[in-house]
This record gives sequence, C-alpha cells and structure tokens, in this order.
Amino acid sequence: MRQPMVAGNWKMHGSRESITKLLGTIKANCDTIPAVDLVVFPPVIFLQQVQQLLAGSKIQWGAQNVHEQPSGAYTGEIAAGMLIEFGCSHVLIGHSERRTLFNESDELLAKKFMAAQQQGLTPILCVGETLIQREQAQTEAVIIEQLNKVIDLAGVEAFNHAIIAYEPVWAIGTGKTATPEQAQQVHALIREQIALKSENVAGKLRILYGGSVKPDNAATLFKMPDIDGGLVGGASLDAQAFLDIAQCSNSYY
Repeated sequence: MRQPMVAGNWKMHGSRESITKLLGTIKANCDTIPAVDLVVFPPVIFLQQVQQLLAGSKIQWGAQNVHEQPSGAYTGEIAAGMLIEFGCSHVLIGHSERRTLFNESDELLAKKFMAAQQQGLTPILCVGETLIQREQAQTEAVIIEQLNKVIDLAGVEAFNHAIIAYEPVWAIGTGKTATPEQAQQVHALIREQIALKSENVAGKLRILYGGSVKPDNAATLFKMPDIDGGLVGGASLDAQAFLDIAQCSNSYY
C-alpha cells in the first residue's frame, strides 16, 4: 500500500511571524495523522527558520525550485546541495507557475529533476494541461510528453525515488474544478504510462492531486484509487485547513 502524502506549497507567501504560528499548530497536531507524510514548501528565504521549527518532528520540508547545475555563476539561483544543507528532503519540479510564468521547458525540468536526485532530494514532478489544451483534447499527449522528457533523460527507475503531482492548470485559481472522476482518469493515465516501462515502479509510485485541494473536496478526491494525496496551495497557509485535508487522506489508509 502506498503511503499517502499531503504537501503544502506556500508559494510567495509568509513572514517569520506567520510561519512560526502556522507550523506551531501543524506540529502540535501532526501526531493525530499517523498514516500520512506531511511536507511543506516555504519560500527559500525561510528554510533555516523552518528547519529550526520542525527539527525532530515528523513533518518534512523542501524547496519550490532548484537550479539544474550544482554551482556556478547563476545569480539568484539555488543549487540542490545548498537545499540539502538546510535539511530539505523534497523539491518541486515543474510547478505550473514555473512552466507558464517562467517559461521552463520540459527539457530544462528533466535536468532539474536529475540534479535534485543526484544530491539526494526527492523530486515532486508536476505535470498538467492548460484549459486550451484540455478543450482541444490534448490532455493525454501533454501529460505523456512531460513524463517522457524525464524518463528519456533519467530512466523510469528514477521514479522509485520521486513523486508525481497532477495539476490541471485549468482548475487552479480559475473557479473551475476537476471532478474526482476527471482527476482519477489522469492519475490512472500517468500510472499506466509508467507501467508501460516498469509495472513495479508504477505500482509503488505516489501520484498527488494538485488542483485546488480544499477540506471540502479532499475526501472525495482521496477515495480515488490512483490519488495518493494532495499538493495543496492556498489551503496550506491555514493550519486547520491543511490538517483537515491530511486527515481526509489518513481516513482512507
């Protein structure tokens, strides 16, 4: 059985004060959710504070982005080895905002995926289609292309030490929502594509749902057989909402 995960992507939000309060509440209640892995992704400038606050707890933390090179003249960038020094266990690769706002290509993201793994980080590879792509029936092709760029470079066995998050870009901040059945359909597609190359890897691979997960839709999403938890955006900034979402995942395992 795959251990579920609920991850909180804080994006460009937070302050020293708000983070202390947020993590204090989550940390105080995380033992009531024993069957779920919890991970938070703060802005990189707060990693040292998060490391100090979460030391010794079951909660893991990671970064929202990483550079594909181990070091060099890349002003403003962060290397995977630097993230390791601040206790990071995971890193987001290819979040929809990185793809759309910063024009990160599938090829670049495959390099970032490899760079993260080489330093011991677990990548959470984000994949997903835009509204235009969905309306033009391109969902399957888009997802397969995003997966194959990583598989071609890193090999399918790399997913023994990685996680995938499906983000329907059309359901994030648009007022539109994916039904549990729509989400499950794409999660099943992802697992099937990995299984074409390795059924063993596919069976163990955790696939999270990242399309505006909230306490009121988490339970129905997490009942789906190929949804192994959630990559939570705005709701992860509310400690009780984040805990409630994790509790929904805990209930099915």
